[in-house]
Amino acid sequence: MRDAQITRNTAETKITVKLNLDEQSGIKIATGVGFFDHMLTLFAKHGRFGLEIVSNGDLNVDPHHTVEDTGIVLGQCFKEALGTKEKIERYGTSFVPMDETLGRVCVDLSGRSYLVFKAELENPRLGDFETEIVEDFFQAVAFSTEMNLHAEILYGRNTHHKIESLFKAFGRAMREAVTINPEIVGVNSTKGVI
Repeated sequence: MRDAQITRNTAETKITVKLNLDEQSGIKIATGVGFFDHMLTLFAKHGRFGLEIVSNGDLNVDPHHTVEDTGIVLGQCFKEALGTKEKIERYGTSFVPMDETLGRVCVDLSGRSYLVFKAELENPRLGDFETEIVEDFFQAVAFSTEMNLHAEILYGRNTHHKIESLFKAFGRAMREAVTINPEIVGVNSTKGVI
């Protein structure tokens, strides 16, 4: 079983994430931030992951710590669940249309942390969610997973649609990257380790 469960406690947040890469064992998301819950549910559904997240953060301040720290723990779970990364495809790419919007996410589970984020999110708030923290979430996931993550909105108008297309594309790209390919010997790298 490629799975992980991690709890992270700080003075600002307490977050528990349970991730299963191979079984769609249910999706239960409770961060206290409605829009973020919706995006994480879409990510898990389109990635075909079992995912449970419980976040208790200082929402009386704002959602930033909850969103960013959830990204950190989710990334840590991916790293742990992937183990040695033997036989995984390693790379994943997905284009996802959402009405007038087209998003693209490309990932490389390389062991190197890097984020490229290109998205103009004109609406600064969706409910109680500050849209500028979308980039912070992806940064946290990329660095904790130790992967390259390129997320871009190619075109679009509606901020909700833009963010939704990125989360769906992220799920689909990660599904492709974590998939076991029995034809791969060892890890998918000439270095012998990723």
